[in-house]
Amino acid sequence: MAFATWFVALFGSYAAAGLLFALPFVVSWVRRIDPMAGEAGWGFRLLILPGAVALWPLLAWRLLRVKRPGGAP
Repeated sequence: MAFATWFVALFGSYAAAGLLFALPFVVSWVRRIDPMAGEAGWGFRLLILPGAVALWPLLAWRLLRVKRPGGAP
């Protein structure tokens, strides 16, 4: 029983962190990774929201590795 409680708490924490990351990601940060996605409408953004919640560590890593215009990392 303790393992199940621990597992649910861990999963809930992961999902909460993912939601906190995904909301600003789909609103503005997605432009840094894919400029064409930044021009997409809210329907597209709602479609990618669950994936951004689930894959937030990968997207955060990718977002940190994107080179910004002007040569700054």
